[in-house]
Amino acid sequence: MGPAEHGASGEPAESAGSGESAHGRADAALFGADAVTTRTFDTPEFRGITFHEIRARSILNRVPGASRMPFEWTVNPYRGCTHACVYCFARKTHSYLDLDTGIGFDTQIVVKVNAPEVLRRQLASPRWHGDHVAMGTNVDCYQRAEGRYRLMPGILSALRDRANPFSILTKGTLILRDLDLLRQAADVTDVGVSVSVGFTDRELWRTVEPGTPAPERRLEVVRALTDHGLDCGVLMAPVIPFLGDEPAQLRATVRAIAAAGATSVTPLVLHLRPGAREWFMAWLGQHHPHLVRRYERLYADGAYAPTWYQRRITRQVHDLAREYGIGPTRAGMPRRITPPEPAEQPEPSGPTQLTLL
Repeated sequence: MGPAEHGASGEPAESAGSGESAHGRADAALFGADAVTTRTFDTPEFRGITFHEIRARSILNRVPGASRMPFEWTVNPYRGCTHACVYCFARKTHSYLDLDTGIGFDTQIVVKVNAPEVLRRQLASPRWHGDHVAMGTNVDCYQRAEGRYRLMPGILSALRDRANPFSILTKGTLILRDLDLLRQAADVTDVGVSVSVGFTDRELWRTVEPGTPAPERRLEVVRALTDHGLDCGVLMAPVIPFLGDEPAQLRATVRAIAAAGATSVTPLVLHLRPGAREWFMAWLGQHHPHLVRRYERLYADGAYAPTWYQRRITRQVHDLAREYGIGPTRAGMPRRITPPEPAEQPEPSGPTQLTLL
């Protein structure tokens, strides 16, 4: 029994078959007409959350050719995420199912209940050539729902049995439940694990990542993985402009990452894609209204902060990493998750830069 299964009752409080609602039609179009069951559970950790259980036709997703991601294939057993990170770039994907990209993304969770079986079948296909598979790049595969649905052990077993290389990016501590499977897989193939920790400021964490384990708990995961012989890097993401980018904040975060034994640290500045941008800006207006205009200027040209700003943060973090003894990434270490490079932009100087910072 995983941590998320403890509660007043293990039985669903409500269950219904697939219907002709807008949600049902959207799910059916993507996953098959016989595939949607909606459930809620009468347990404190799942109160207010609705699960849409579907039977997926395919679980291996090909990354669009225009992407600059360092991987071509992903596996996402869930859509929507109870981590409820206000900045999550994956919010837009909920609109493809006629689901709300705001609170709906946090509380309407699509669960691909047959993901392990489908993946095992697809990996055995003669058309599959054993390419690297990335997980946790859309929504977290170790969010709270995984404690109940337990999809990842079957997924990891399928990858291990085919000696198929893979990587995982997570904010979830539940990954430690599968430590033995990860070690078994690492004995036969290339396994990369990264934990996402953008900052160690607890007040900031409570407001922007309300459903996640605390940063220090995530760093305990890093330590546990490395203590058991699994290299674990940290994706320092997101670095949030004007809220988490002060030199002292960056130093505290990198120092904690180094103390946890991380093998690498990769900074990633907040990016605000459609869907996430609207939700984040609404949150910003409520919690930090004095920053709204500054964000509008900083992100005036699109989803990404200007190149000069990204490079400044990257330079600061890399300098701190060297200071605290986190060496450069080596072959076989966790793969770095990086966004597409934005168009080159000149670094402003003089008064313009001062108005942003």
